[in-house]
Amino acid sequence: MAKSHMQANALMIQGAGSNVGKSMLVAGLCRAALHRGLRVAPFKPQNMSNNAAVTVDSGEIGRAQALQARACGLDPVVDMNPVLLKPESDLGAQVIVQGKRKATMKARDYGKTKHKLLPPVLQSFDRLRAAYDLVLVEGAGSPAEVNLRAGDIANMGFAEAANIPVALIGDIDRGGVIAQLVGSHTVLSENDRNRIKAFGVNKFRGDPTLFTAGMQVIADHTGWDGVGIIPWFDRAHLLPAEDVMDVASRPGGALKIVVPRLNRIANFDDLDPLAAEPCVSLDIIEAGRALPGDADLILIPGSKSTIADLAHFRAQGWDVDLHAHIRRGGRVLGICGGYQMLGQRIVDADGIEGAPCDVAGLGHLDVVTNMKPQKHLALTKATYRATGADVEGYEIHIGETDGPDRDRAWLDIGARTEGAASADGHVRGCYLHGLFGSDEFRATYLAELGAKVDPLDYSKGVEDTLDALAQHLETHMDVDRLLALASTTEGP
Repeated sequence: MAKSHMQANALMIQGAGSNVGKSMLVAGLCRAALHRGLRVAPFKPQNMSNNAAVTVDSGEIGRAQALQARACGLDPVVDMNPVLLKPESDLGAQVIVQGKRKATMKARDYGKTKHKLLPPVLQSFDRLRAAYDLVLVEGAGSPAEVNLRAGDIANMGFAEAANIPVALIGDIDRGGVIAQLVGSHTVLSENDRNRIKAFGVNKFRGDPTLFTAGMQVIADHTGWDGVGIIPWFDRAHLLPAEDVMDVASRPGGALKIVVPRLNRIANFDDLDPLAAEPCVSLDIIEAGRALPGDADLILIPGSKSTIADLAHFRAQGWDVDLHAHIRRGGRVLGICGGYQMLGQRIVDADGIEGAPCDVAGLGHLDVVTNMKPQKHLALTKATYRATGADVEGYEIHIGETDGPDRDRAWLDIGARTEGAASADGHVRGCYLHGLFGSDEFRATYLAELGAKVDPLDYSKGVEDTLDALAQHLETHMDVDRLLALASTTEGP
């Protein structure tokens, strides 16, 4: 296996299972390292997510790495997540390598060829650790999935190739954490288990001292060093969600925003600033549940597979609910894939999303979308035409949308206009993600919906929460001992 020869401080955080909180732990450790005056950067060899971030070097990476970059005081770059898998169906995913789309592959085919991606992964990693004092690496899934070890680039395969130590994290909230960690030790090869230098237990509820004996049991069975029992972080929901499973309803104020959960929902960070607003109640509607009749706004989010999600939308009867909502004078906003769905037709002559087709849209905006193979990626600054408010966001889409309702565009992006609106202005769409992160625009838009809005600095709230997360880890982990492991290597 290829080796990375440059020596610099790096530590990999792996999980004894999926969703143990690796992303948040790495973000907190990044901020704790920054507080120590270290130049620190995040890295994840392989991520699987449709919640992508556009980078300053014109690529895309997983949004968790973008948040971790923010915790480091950095702008995100493609080297922080060189392989991103974006599921397009239950069997296949789009493969993004160093920020650019390379192929769409079935899971079985990807499994056979993923080892070929190790060289660019190591290339990205070496660039980061040449530039920073410390690189904190996040694994994917669990190294205990030893059936995936051959050709692995996400966990122990990467740690071996990069020659870095590992800390393994268990999740006590789901139960069986002793079995998670001791079981991982049992199934791993001797070389892999010896690479693990420490373990921690995350998401504890109650008095952590009640698990002191459990930590000793794990240490006795594994020989690993316990570095902390981390209690549940109550402010986690104030950070941008990484995983679709983290998208949840947030009860709050009188303004009700309803969001149908699409099968391939993508770039759902649009919802995070709305959920943080005290005046807003965010209602995520699962399949099989009608869109409620008392919504102030129905927001149709982005999608990785617009045509398939449009069929799913209709299968739930949501098209009927949406029509009734509009007939009652309700407001609708479609962002990216949701914008495309609201039009008259979606034409996919080249079969970008499957078989070539021409499908009817929901018909609430007089526009037509033509799917094109070239993906549009851009960090974007815009102006809200109604008030002149500045809006910052990003564009990440395939397809071009045009038609009479584009004459009522409601955003200006330099010399071009963006978005479309119905004649009464109640139905709008645009391609600009992240627009609700702009405080002035968000306040204006919510006020137009009838909300009483108190000023909220969303960005400061995220920064304060990252600081609180770092302090949480400082309180409950031996962060110095953990970070000291980053200076160790395993041979030449």
